[in-house]
Amino acid sequence: MTIGILGGYGDVGAHAARQLLSLGLGPLRIGGRNAEAARRFANELSAEVVEHQAVDFRDDASLRRFVGGCRIVLNCAGPSHAVADRAARAAVEAEADYVDAAGDDALYALLDGDEYRRRRRVAVLSAGLQPGLTALLPRWAAARAFSQVEGLLSYFGVMDHFTEVAADDYLQAATDGVSEPLAAWREGRRSGVLTRMRNVEVAFFPGPATLLPSLNTEGERLASSLRLARADWYTIINGQHILTAFDRARSLERREAVAALRRASLLDLAGREPHVILLAQLDGSRDGAPITRTLVMRGRRNAELTGAMAALTTLAVEQGEVPAGRHFAAAVLEPMSAVGRLRESGAVSALDLLDTSIDALGATEEGSL
Repeated sequence: MTIGILGGYGDVGAHAARQLLSLGLGPLRIGGRNAEAARRFANELSAEVVEHQAVDFRDDASLRRFVGGCRIVLNCAGPSHAVADRAARAAVEAEADYVDAAGDDALYALLDGDEYRRRRRVAVLSAGLQPGLTALLPRWAAARAFSQVEGLLSYFGVMDHFTEVAADDYLQAATDGVSEPLAAWREGRRSGVLTRMRNVEVAFFPGPATLLPSLNTEGERLASSLRLARADWYTIINGQHILTAFDRARSLERREAVAALRRASLLDLAGREPHVILLAQLDGSRDGAPITRTLVMRGRRNAELTGAMAALTTLAVEQGEVPAGRHFAAAVLEPMSAVGRLRESGAVSALDLLDTSIDALGATEEGSL
């Protein structure tokens, strides 16, 4: 049976499709509203193992036709709030498992976990870069090195162009309560204790940056599962145009805000190499002794890492590694095997767990991997 990819010729879907084929999975069905684009991309991959079909996620009948005969449906279309539970509903009614490269708390709330368990079907959400890898990788570091983690300090930065879908999803997360600016995790709850910082040097990130603190629901789930006493998350902004666009976004209509974010990201990227960097310090103990470890991950583009994570999640579902029910990818994937597959995927250019603190790295590494 087939793996159907909604949005299969888009930035994320195309990377996911290539990863799935490299993992030996298929046949694939590439779907999207532009039938000709789907046909061209399917032919580019391999006419023998890839088919194509026009599909519009806003049309339930179109979705039902697309998912018919699929064993897994991977959603890489968006924006996520517009897709809502349409694709997941079509998949479960067709007795197919479902993986969503985006999909957050709103989608999770729309799905009936009891129904998935009763039907012995799987839905895995937030199977992308953020949310997704940004929680899976700290879980991997914790499992690899610690008996107990007490504190987490995370810096995450992307220098890349904003697609229309990514910009819309970002703005939705900023307005629907998924993320709270200036908040951190303190003793089991959100606490608004942090402030924006400017002109800060952080190891491995290029040049002085603005640090935007926030706590999202993925961070809350991670903090709870690791039983953290404290955790701080910062988004690293290395471009002035995107920072200005972020600050103006709330005062603009959604379409204008999306266009402003896309334009600003291209201006900041001009003449620079794209990058994705996650730097996370974990403090805790192992066998009663205090230890500190710092996770360093670097990739090239958001779409590459999101597509890889979506494909690796699909592989885990295909191999029966995910129990029936609805899940968030970072919480349900086995960290050791998932990160091992991520290394093999080629989507990351660096992934290390260093026996040092971030401050020590800043003093010795001079900001380069």
